[in-house]
Amino acid sequence: MNTTPFDLTIIGSGPGGYRAAVLATLRGQKVAIIERATWGGTCLNRGCVPKKDWHETAKWIEQSRHFHQRGVIGGPLGGDMDQAWLHQRKVVDTVRKSYTDYLKRLGVQMFDGHGRFRDAHHIRISGATGIQELSTRHSVIATGSVPLLPDSIVTVPGRILTSDMLFDDGVPAGQRVLLVGGGVIGTEFAYIFSMLGKAVSWVVHSPALAHTFYSPQAKDTLRDALAALDIHPRAGFQLARIEAVGAGVTAFGSDGSTLEADWALLATGRKPFTDDLGLENTAVTRGGNGFVQVNDHLETAEAGIYAIGDVIGPLMNANQALADATLVVNNIVSASPKSRDPLWVPELVYSAVELARIGMNDDQAEDEGFEPAIGFAAFETSPRALGQDDTRGFVRLLADMDSGALLGGEVVGREAGELIHLLSLSADREHFLRQLAQARFNHPARAEELLNATETLAARWGLQAQIFGED
Repeated sequence: MNTTPFDLTIIGSGPGGYRAAVLATLRGQKVAIIERATWGGTCLNRGCVPKKDWHETAKWIEQSRHFHQRGVIGGPLGGDMDQAWLHQRKVVDTVRKSYTDYLKRLGVQMFDGHGRFRDAHHIRISGATGIQELSTRHSVIATGSVPLLPDSIVTVPGRILTSDMLFDDGVPAGQRVLLVGGGVIGTEFAYIFSMLGKAVSWVVHSPALAHTFYSPQAKDTLRDALAALDIHPRAGFQLARIEAVGAGVTAFGSDGSTLEADWALLATGRKPFTDDLGLENTAVTRGGNGFVQVNDHLETAEAGIYAIGDVIGPLMNANQALADATLVVNNIVSASPKSRDPLWVPELVYSAVELARIGMNDDQAEDEGFEPAIGFAAFETSPRALGQDDTRGFVRLLADMDSGALLGGEVVGREAGELIHLLSLSADREHFLRQLAQARFNHPARAEELLNATETLAARWGLQAQIFGED
């Protein structure tokens, strides 16, 4: 057996595991990474990367409705989801090759197989070539998540799918799609499927995005944008069971109602993948929901074993996993450990409009004892937005009424996923809005609305001294 000592061994090669491997190696650590399935994990192969590729295609189709008035001949365009599937697969394959090549160039040791802890400092890998054992000073559990299905619901290949199955196996035959779920995944697929030519029946138990931190204004903007495309969730539908019947599927609601389609996608959430990792051979503990329990430094109850991303929750997305990876590597190699601050990692929804947020929302700020001041700027008068035929959305900033410190922010509309990074740079939140007010901007640009929101906030709430430096 291989007993080569490593400084750090990572189980799972999703964005968090990959980031931890790269950063630790760049900081002088000897690193091993283990993957039991497809290199790149859920985000690369069946999550954020292919889904954003589809979202881009969907936006092209939607924007083609404006071709004529812009002097572009042709349109509106239609969608071919089978071809779109092939396109995302090409993107994914390209990224995966780049990803694995970089790990090899850095000298990260890559192991295919299922990693399980024998004890706190030894990991056994069961793979096609047999069993290997690694010894390691530190470990990171980065095994991600898997689809969470309602009780008694089972998948059927080609008929009743999860998003993992959709990206792994291809698009089923048939135009009528039953989409179940009002979270981020369901809200994104409702738009993508509709733009790619599918007839979507979208059913949700609670209102779409009900359990997220987005403001009512953000949710209303998205709802209106979806409605303008004739995309409407059917709220209050509680799925009791779903069956493959004949050439299609039938969903049965708890109220006795039924819905039929050619195939169904279950976007009903995800759960951490923490089973069969040999955790019982360590002091690592899990909560009742399966999440690995960690302290503020992301270390488990077993010294030297850390966990990141979806396996620790509660927010489950690639952005959190990447931020966690950076934090963990710092805490392993540095004598100055840092604490996790999950609210200050961007959250995104890519649908008919993009929603992006960071920091606290109004309720959270008030719960923490702050009196929030609000700065608002809409894209409806932005020269850049007008030139793009897309004026939906806004910038909304929250600041502390006393100090002018940034408490949180939200960007809704086109390119929100890029613009939110301007707020993610706010390490010095006490003075960030003053720095933003003094920044230089390209014109015309959507980013200018962050400046407008800052200036409006200062003027409206009497924060000129804190933001403009006035006496």
